[in-house]
Amino acid sequence: MVKEFSINVKPQDEHNEFLILQNVLKELAKSGIKAKKDEISLVPLKKSIDARHGQVKFCLRYRVFIGEKPGDCQTNEIPVWKKAEENAKKVIIVGSGPAGLFGALKLLEKGIKPVIVERGVEVHQRKRDIAAISTKGTVDANSNYCFGEGGAGTFSDGKLYTRSNKRGNIAKILQIFVHFGADKAILTAAHPHIGTDKLPKIIESMRKEIQNLGGEFLFGTKFTGFIFDENEKSSVKGITAENVADGKTFELSGDAVLLATGHSANDVYFALAEAAPKALEAKTFATGVRVEHPRQLIDAIQYHGQIKDGILPTAEYTLTTQVDGRGVYSFCMCPGGFVVPSSTGPDEIVINGMSPASRRSKWSNAAIVVETRPEDIPSTFVKKAEEAGCPALAGLFYRSGLEAQTKKYGKGQKAPAQRLSDFLDGKDSATLPESSYTPGLNPSRLDKWMPEFIKSHLMQAFRNFNRNMKGFICPDALVIASETRTSTPVRILRDKTTFESCALKNLYPAGEGSGYSGGIVSSAMDGENACQAIIRKFAM
Repeated sequence: MVKEFSINVKPQDEHNEFLILQNVLKELAKSGIKAKKDEISLVPLKKSIDARHGQVKFCLRYRVFIGEKPGDCQTNEIPVWKKAEENAKKVIIVGSGPAGLFGALKLLEKGIKPVIVERGVEVHQRKRDIAAISTKGTVDANSNYCFGEGGAGTFSDGKLYTRSNKRGNIAKILQIFVHFGADKAILTAAHPHIGTDKLPKIIESMRKEIQNLGGEFLFGTKFTGFIFDENEKSSVKGITAENVADGKTFELSGDAVLLATGHSANDVYFALAEAAPKALEAKTFATGVRVEHPRQLIDAIQYHGQIKDGILPTAEYTLTTQVDGRGVYSFCMCPGGFVVPSSTGPDEIVINGMSPASRRSKWSNAAIVVETRPEDIPSTFVKKAEEAGCPALAGLFYRSGLEAQTKKYGKGQKAPAQRLSDFLDGKDSATLPESSYTPGLNPSRLDKWMPEFIKSHLMQAFRNFNRNMKGFICPDALVIASETRTSTPVRILRDKTTFESCALKNLYPAGEGSGYSGGIVSSAMDGENACQAIIRKFAM
């Protein structure tokens, strides 16, 4: 007989096997099942924290085997990948983020050859380019926190939590990560997380496996446009690309193209707008700031003062509110993490957050962003998009404008910042508290230059949040500008069933850049789904 039960224990009793067994026996008895200790076996399924009502508890869910040996509770086996032969079908994948990598693995289940084109470099070189942003204030336009092997998620956290359970098999994605080196704890954690210090090695392992199976990676290779069939002008048969080191251009042909670029590849949207303006549509996105607190302050708030280092994990929070009918919410909360520079060019300042696996830095941070709709875009940017021949680009121009404006009030890659209490009171911050943001901060009156629409919604949201998390507003909290890339303001239209672009045949948009996913796992599943559609087409 097999049953599933959840039990609550105090944090210090998480590993008390005797106590856990006693609680399980009580749960079985409530269900009318009598069993002895030596007749049952427990397999952990999920662990979460309940800090409501002033008492912190661990909620542990188990699969309980009564009178029989435990079966394998992980029903998702690793796929069998096949080596791509020389005469195999070939799919060009633009972008080596989760959508691109998991899409490549999906193709290799059928022995289809993936050729991955990535403007950035491999992770070991990428680390040096990222370090230069903080130490020298220089931004490599092709190798940074957003571009390079593994995509934007590689060096900005490795969070694996998603609500997109209808998009695909989340457990399977997690199993694949474990296969390539992730800790098995991600299989049972309520909010699984790899850590930016560990994810690069996992990405490298995935790349090596794809290469061993006949897949190719072209690093330092920037997508520049599409090659069309001479007899059918709307049918894509390949791409044009540029070697970023020497500027030489060349063509790559394939049987299909998976467009798996991230949310920051503006040039890809411009190329699409030129080739087929109707391939794009404007969508809702979010803009705002990143808020940073001392980690122990957030721990104390969330755990009601019960700070127990080594027993309780670093505290997380999720905040959401409505201000004048508009959503304002936290995004990418990084407990025990760092605020990092995510600019993709020298003329902008963009920030993001990440946490190492230990989550033990002195700070905790999160993006606090305002829902931004197409109708919110100022007329200047709407006109610019119309002049470019594609109205859908208005949000993209607006986002770039915000990032350039942020740069104006920063210094190099030093980001403009203000104490949260001063932001709300409308006054200068004479000094700024210590921050995790290594390029440094530049004191600035965000309340004066930030767009009124964003500022007013943030101010009310912070006050609302403080009612639920008393102490959230405090002099030691920082607001740092600007957080603009939680998602893309543009969607690449595709057929719901075939995943093929509605405007260009043989082109399959996927991942965050397509506007259909957000985060590592949902993007991985989206890449899988798009490549499964390619497989179906090849079989026709």
